[in-house]
Amino acid sequence: MTEEQKDKEFLNSEDQHSTNSAFESQSTEGSTAGDTSADTTVSPSDSPSEGASSPNSTSSLDGSAAGGSSIGEDSELSPEELLAQARSEIEELKTQALYRQAEFENYRRRTIKEKTDLILNGSKSAVTAILPIVDDLERALPSMKNADDVAAVAEGVELILQKFLKALAGLGVKQIETEGKDFDVDLHEAIAQVPGVPDEQKGRVIDCVEKGYTLNDQVIRHAKVAVGM
Repeated sequence: MTEEQKDKEFLNSEDQHSTNSAFESQSTEGSTAGDTSADTTVSPSDSPSEGASSPNSTSSLDGSAAGGSSIGEDSELSPEELLAQARSEIEELKTQALYRQAEFENYRRRTIKEKTDLILNGSKSAVTAILPIVDDLERALPSMKNADDVAAVAEGVELILQKFLKALAGLGVKQIETEGKDFDVDLHEAIAQVPGVPDEQKGRVIDCVEKGYTLNDQVIRHAKVAVGM
């Protein structure tokens, strides 16, 4: 074999070796990339669970933070400050109680005074209404002593009486009617019985001995009457 043939065989063997080395390196890089992609691939089933757990963990953190802040607010005041606040509220309640007591005491005194004035001066209106009648009687008395006309004197007395009854009516005083009325124990007081009367007059008032009166529809004096039997 010549030198030239030896050189060609050597070059051919080098080229074959280079080709095999390149093929092996490409195979190794492909397998390495496949393993890496398999390790870094995230399955779809794992992603939602991780996303769902995130809000819960966030809310838990928020809740714990809120609880911590409320505890901090409760413990802001010291025992001395709480005691001072309680004492201030007690003093305010005491002041209000004193005001209420003073108002009630003023009301009680005012009520007692009004009742006393009513008892002492309650007859003021009645006396004021009667005084003109007294004046008329005082003026009529001298005339009656020197009068020769009895009828004129009787007429004057009748006028004074009507004026007096009108004054009483203004005060709420009224006479109890008795003539021809059925006997009523609430209004009448029987002082006599009249036998032998007609049937339609039995149980009725026959005569009135003394008139009765009511004050604002309340009996202040019963009428004294005779009742038919």
